[in-house]
Amino acid sequence: MELKLNMDLGNSKKMPGLDKTKVFDLLIVGSGPAGLNAALYAKRKGLSVGLVGKKTGGQVIDTTSVENYLGFEFKTGEDLIKEFSQHVASLEVPLLKDAEVASLEKVEDWIHINLSTGEVLEARSVILATGSRPRRLGVKGEDDFLGKGVAYCAICDGPLFEGLDVIVAGGGNSAVEAAIDLAKIANSVTLVHRSQFRADQIVIDKLNTYSNVKVHLETEIIEVQGGPLMSGIVVKDKATGETRTIEANGLFVEIGYLPNSGYAKGFVQMNNKEEIIVNALNETSVPGVFAAGDVTDIPYKQIIIAASEGAKAALTANDYINRLK
Repeated sequence: MELKLNMDLGNSKKMPGLDKTKVFDLLIVGSGPAGLNAALYAKRKGLSVGLVGKKTGGQVIDTTSVENYLGFEFKTGEDLIKEFSQHVASLEVPLLKDAEVASLEKVEDWIHINLSTGEVLEARSVILATGSRPRRLGVKGEDDFLGKGVAYCAICDGPLFEGLDVIVAGGGNSAVEAAIDLAKIANSVTLVHRSQFRADQIVIDKLNTYSNVKVHLETEIIEVQGGPLMSGIVVKDKATGETRTIEANGLFVEIGYLPNSGYAKGFVQMNNKEEIIVNALNETSVPGVFAAGDVTDIPYKQIIIAASEGAKAALTANDYINRLK
């Protein structure tokens, strides 16, 4: 399930389409919290700004509940992104939706954004805010049963497994929260993690209140089995070395994310995780190119941090444009 909020925001104003022939002061690649807030700040500074987005809302759109964003005691991810998108749309920031960026290059003082369609967008400055994507287990059978039991978004695909037995792989907050959400609708939930919990104690305590949840720590998943649909996983007990099968209809992989930075490889400096390296002003190694949010090397990947980094990047970009002018 993917909600295309940029296409339908109810009765609210829609973001206009982006003129591909225009040279912008600032183009923002990515339309999650970092990109949307960057657009808001840049527009309020008087810059000609446009958004280039593949999926409006990024990962937030797949989040069941947001309870730690200041000002909102509770919001679904969908509702929070609606608020963000409507605010940006009210300023008439243009959006190029469903856009895939292939590469970037600097031509004299301009930044060229090369799209997968062969089209080229041009701007005086760019903010990279493309977020991240789910990390895979890399085990036998994982790809074979993708969409046939293996999933990476409990929020998106959880309802398909109502009344069934499911497994959650991972030990961080996202894994535990996914297990909690699934426990409300599934017959049983088994959480499997290769080491100890990394999640906050408050969510672990909440997980322990569900009687239909089992937890196997120090347990490694080595294979996904089934045919034609997934029927279970093979795991290895790290203490004893013994292997066994856990039967289940679904496997939700919640082991972290990888930055969506491939299009910028070789253009800006990255760390060994392929996160874009930025300084305190969100500047990258290339003048006029800034980055914000989960695609960067900043710690603590949180919605409110991504949004604030987007604001910082826009303010720095504004200073850069002023110096150019």
